[in-house]
Amino acid sequence: MAADASGKWRLSGAWSNAAMDEQAVVRAAAASAKRARSVLRGDLDQLRLDAGWSIARLADVAGVDAGFVHRILHDEGRPSVETYARLAAALGADLSTKAYPNTGPGIRDRFQAPILELLLRDAHPRWHAFTEVAVHRPSRGWIDAVLHEQRARVAVASEIQSELRRLEQLIRWQMMKADALPSWEGWDRLGEEPSISRLLVVRRTRATRHAATEYTRQLRVAYPAHPDDALEALTGAATWPGPALVWVTLDARGARWASGR
Repeated sequence: MAADASGKWRLSGAWSNAAMDEQAVVRAAAASAKRARSVLRGDLDQLRLDAGWSIARLADVAGVDAGFVHRILHDEGRPSVETYARLAAALGADLSTKAYPNTGPGIRDRFQAPILELLLRDAHPRWHAFTEVAVHRPSRGWIDAVLHEQRARVAVASEIQSELRRLEQLIRWQMMKADALPSWEGWDRLGEEPSISRLLVVRRTRATRHAATEYTRQLRVAYPAHPDDALEALTGAATWPGPALVWVTLDARGARWASGR
């Protein structure tokens, strides 16, 4: 604080700015911690369900109080990193945490940003795009992009993947997040309730092509529409054909759509 000419004490600019900066840090940290807990909670609960374990079983194996585990999985507990690690280890999983710059788009890896940029750039004007869409129930998570076409009353939950690891889980989680789309805070702004469809955009590499070839039947069941039909609907006036997987090549020249399955 500092005294002015009248002798009254006022907050100095430096003190005020410092307080505002501290408040911003606190708010950012709280938001970041909330997102991290949401992701960890969702991952652990999904691993628990995949294992067919009850909460009591998980608590017993991890050596953590069952009531506390219940609160953790219902967003009512604030466990330590060690507790998260114990629950993950009990389920046969590793816990990974990292700090990374957030000055750019909230994209999970360096390949997703140019692919998302391609999707947003080439989408026909009839599509209204929303990015980083948070859903809450019955499943929690983030959808990379939602494309909404008002006239056809369809909302396409779009995920971008540079790899195809744990394919069955990827498919299941995308379905669950798409089903949770009505819990998104922007859902009511879409007008008349749309039908929900899915789009999986995958970076074409030797590894992803091998995975797609190995699991062709699973992918055809989950994404039955032909990629070329989906691309025509995304970039032109064609009718959206239903759940689809489309390919993108990414190299020094940038991101480009790749036709065919």
